[in-house]
Amino acid sequence: MSSVQFLGIPDVGVWLFFGLVLASFLTTILGALAGTGGGLVLLATMALVFPPAVLVPVHTVVQLGVGTSRAIIMWRHIMRGTLLPFLIGAALGAALGAQIFISLPTGILQGAIGCFVLILAWLPKFTRVGSENRRFAVVGFVSTFLGIFVSATGTLVAPFVAGAAPDRRNHAATLGALMASVHIMKLIAFGLLGVAIAAYTPLIIGMIGSAILGSWVSSRLLDHMPEKLFRAVFQILLSGLAIRLLWVGVTEAGVFPIFTN
Repeated sequence: MSSVQFLGIPDVGVWLFFGLVLASFLTTILGALAGTGGGLVLLATMALVFPPAVLVPVHTVVQLGVGTSRAIIMWRHIMRGTLLPFLIGAALGAALGAQIFISLPTGILQGAIGCFVLILAWLPKFTRVGSENRRFAVVGFVSTFLGIFVSATGTLVAPFVAGAAPDRRNHAATLGALMASVHIMKLIAFGLLGVAIAAYTPLIIGMIGSAILGSWVSSRLLDHMPEKLFRAVFQILLSGLAIRLLWVGVTEAGVFPIFTN
């Protein structure tokens, strides 16, 4: 990394700053229109710049802004019955994840998530097993626990929201609200872990500002997007993201050593 600083942000120049702000805007729109993937694409982009110790907490704060802004703008479409059980599960997941923050390999976790999401994408009946309260409590726990290590777990939550949502707007609004809960719990855990990201505050503010604009734009676009198109794009993108996560897992585990050298 270079020693350049823009607005006092370590190793971030003016072009990188505005590039990340633009990336936040575009991935927010992508996540809403496709039903998933925005956070993961932004994470992959930021991973080109930041080390993991900075990447995960900064990405978490920005995604909190994404989820919160989408939930506020589209609040009428939130499936409120999912919120409390999910929040309870998320609190428990964050508490457990904070206890073992350093001990699990992220590549293996990403591979496991990818495999599971791929199953959910093509066997959607599994996303409707059990009562809604219990289902979302478990999803809240698992997604927040894993989110301590891999940050972007919206891909894991999205199939369950899709299974419960009658409409694309219900999907986008509810996923935004649930993921905001995940990120709040993670930030509490990071605070307890002593993770300091104050130097990145100007970048975080810029990225959250563009995310709010992206949430407003995508809410308007969703009103005119055909439901069948939304569901098709969601399933295709979800499958692609799951395959990518699975690939990361197997390569980091050394299953295909030729690609890791």
